[in-house]
Amino acid sequence: MSKKNKFRLIGIMSGTSLDGVDLCYAEFWKDSKRQWQYYMPYVESYPYSEDWRIRLNTAEHLSAFEYIKLDRELGKKLGELAKCFIDKHNLKVDYVSSHGHTIFHQTDLGVTSQIGSGPEIAVASGHNVINDFRIGDVALGGQGAPLVPIGDRLLFSEYHYRLNLGGIGNISYEVDNETIAFDTSPANMPLNIYMRTLGKEYDDQGAMARRGFVRKEIFDALNNLPFYQTFEKKSLGKEWVEAQYLPLLDKIEKIEDRLATSIEHTAYQIKRIIDQAEQHSKIRFSKSKLLITGGGAFNDYMIERIRNYCSNVEVVLPNEKIINHKEALLFAFLGNLRLHKEVNCLKSVTGAKIDNIGGVVHYIYPDAKEESTSEDQFDENEERPNFNKIIGCGG
Repeated sequence: MSKKNKFRLIGIMSGTSLDGVDLCYAEFWKDSKRQWQYYMPYVESYPYSEDWRIRLNTAEHLSAFEYIKLDRELGKKLGELAKCFIDKHNLKVDYVSSHGHTIFHQTDLGVTSQIGSGPEIAVASGHNVINDFRIGDVALGGQGAPLVPIGDRLLFSEYHYRLNLGGIGNISYEVDNETIAFDTSPANMPLNIYMRTLGKEYDDQGAMARRGFVRKEIFDALNNLPFYQTFEKKSLGKEWVEAQYLPLLDKIEKIEDRLATSIEHTAYQIKRIIDQAEQHSKIRFSKSKLLITGGGAFNDYMIERIRNYCSNVEVVLPNEKIINHKEALLFAFLGNLRLHKEVNCLKSVTGAKIDNIGGVVHYIYPDAKEESTSEDQFDENEERPNFNKIIGCGG
């Protein structure tokens, strides 16, 4: 596929930290060596209103009817944001690819649920949609997470380790040409929870955590949680954080000490993972590179602690566009792979029975082609629904 046959997608990401919705516009094509390439010229972030943050944070307590209703309402909102983004930049788009927002993720019970109705996104945005990337992998006995490692491997292969510090941290790397990836620990989620009790969204640059002290007994207790006793093929959800992680931190009186202890734990777990990977890899580098993205990359204190623990690797912070929107980019890429019927979920990562192709495609038109390209668009004269109403992009 040449660049002129590129696919153009909008990627949408709503993370567990509840900061808001990240969108990107990305183009994908294969070069002369049949390797995927990308171009991401436009990105945008829309913060959640307090009302939306509360609704999403308490969604697990809703009745079945109210849960379905919220799924549709969030889908409509995501679709409206996508349309605002598309109109603002005057973009021509083939598909919208959405992660949705995770409410339940208990794969030991075979349960994962990301709300944000695909059909609602399609109608509100005016474009075909791919979503529900996790459910197929879970049905195959996998964790349904992390999903981005295939994108890390194909688009960011120059880095030996790719770490995303969102609400929950996740890492991917290769050992003997096999991709390994899993959730590392809570990252921003507990920090933001405690900062919101003080009326703030986050700990700016980790300033409050820097003033705190690490409580050794709690630090040790966190590291001894069963989740950390094995490597690979494991994932975390909000339920685990609330049930096992926060009760330990809550034993600490001062919030700044809770923040410092949580960050120390996050950094230490990353060190353990990298040390174990370096030990088992047959390929030796003069100094491996660790790429860090996600909101935690702006927490100076967290990055300092990671650098302190991981002095055997080169820590790389990319430009802000990649830091903030890499996950949105990679979910656009997952949608791109789904459209090309290429594997986008790896059994070596999730523990599923087979490598698989995740994602449900929602079409506006019954005769829409599954693999449309920029040269294979709908006829400009074809009658289409009216999507020209003015939609507010905030809130």
